Amino acid sequence: MSITRRLILSGLGNVGRNFLGILISQADLIRREYDLEFVLVGAADSGGVISNASGLDVAALLAAKQARRSVATLPGGRPGAGAVELARTLDADILLEATPVNLKDGQPGLDTARTALERGMAAVLANKGPLALAYLELAALSDLSADERADAPPRPALRFSACVGGAMPTINIGWRDLAGARIERVEAVLNGTTQGILRMMEAGASYADALAEMQRRGLAETDPSLDVEGWDAANKIVILANAVLLRPSTLADVDVQGIAKLSAADLQAAAARGERIVLLCLAERTMSDYRLSVRPTALPASHPLARMGGDEMGVVYYTDIAGRLSVTTLERDPVPTAAAMLRDAIDIATH
Repeated sequence: MSITRRLILSGLGNVGRNFLGILISQADLIRREYDLEFVLVGAADSGGVISNASGLDVAALLAAKQARRSVATLPGGRPGAGAVELARTLDADILLEATPVNLKDGQPGLDTARTALERGMAAVLANKGPLALAYLELAALSDLSADERADAPPRPALRFSACVGGAMPTINIGWRDLAGARIERVEAVLNGTTQGILRMMEAGASYADALAEMQRRGLAETDPSLDVEGWDAANKIVILANAVLLRPSTLADVDVQGIAKLSAADLQAAAARGERIVLLCLAERTMSDYRLSVRPTALPASHPLARMGGDEMGVVYYTDIAGRLSVTTLERDPVPTAAAMLRDAIDIATH
């Protein structure tokens, strides 16, 4: 008999809509390979919510969003209601949080994730804001808690691999594949929008045209200043520092510089020197601590992150005993980020 797991999806923008699509497209594979069935029992967007304990019609939800309508306009929808209400009242196993990033107070994603975890519901985040602002609080409510007492009650799972490089297993590598190694340095390109903009400008496109193209593809944040000013990348290095390096960190710990002051001439001059400028996330070990930064950096053309194209992101881990480990991902649209949410949900449901 298949395992059934009930889901709530908060946020139906580019990532959330694509998650609905892969729930449909991958349903047979998930059932066959994992003996698992996901049932969506609640969904929330900026216009309201809809819920059904027996399961929602995912195709109808997707059609509504493609027609630019709120799910609250469907039969049984509740205009004006929010995802926190669903997390507080619905009988569900996993909350999936994909609302836009809000670096002022993390809302509404922070309250939604907090409510789910406090109820014992697992949470999968594609929204970086709650983790960048309140990682330690959310971790303490979850299976990532530092409370190792033998009598500590079991806590719900918290996963967020979609937050740090889309489908690239940035966090999973640090957790699993580098177990037992000391990480000396992390270099990463974790913002696909700025990577695409820089490579298009390098080829002669204007900054405005390059940004418009990334918005057209649905890769830019709802507020694109988060991308170009470096804050989206800073969110990601904060999450990585907390989760993988075990360094309690906030955005205030990151030296942040964006790409707005770069010109096509700067990029072309670097190329003429045999270098390539990327928006580099850096965590560098100094004694017993790490220094964190995000800034445009010229790398030699032979560097793994300099060899990437405009649709790629990558991370390089330098360690004491596991050598150097590099991984890249090619993502032209939000589907791989939605796929990372599915990956986390499968991991939770099957373990």
